[in-house]
Amino acid sequence: MKRAIPVLVLSVAGLIPLWRYEPSPDTGSSSSASQAAAPASTPSVSSSGGTTTTVVSGSTIDTEKGPVQVEVTFSGDRIASVRMVRQPNHPQTTAAVPKLIEETLQAQSADIDTVSGATITSDGYKESLQAAIDARG
Repeated sequence: MKRAIPVLVLSVAGLIPLWRYEPSPDTGSSSSASQAAAPASTPSVSSSGGTTTTVVSGSTIDTEKGPVQVEVTFSGDRIASVRMVRQPNHPQTTAAVPKLIEETLQAQSADIDTVSGATITSDGYKESLQAAIDARG
């Protein structure tokens, strides 16, 4: 009887993580972590004051954490801004997005470093960003 109580307490303590576990959503793909689910959109162009502004959406990339998609605004030949259209609802992703955008604006390309702790989202971001850059031409 003296051993039954500690065994019961430890068993319950061991089951708590199982009750709280949330599996990642099924992306329907078992072969690779990221696939382009939708092609990049066609650029929308506007002109004001001699500078051409082009807005291009990148491909939606399905990752293990969820879909990732960016929208890039070009001012002339430069990347003026990047906006995350779709991103996983994950704390590391929320912290990584500003860093990814800042590096993109500095590098003016998709050749940027992966953010530690958000590798999957970073890879999806870079792939969607490159698709937007390629769609612009």
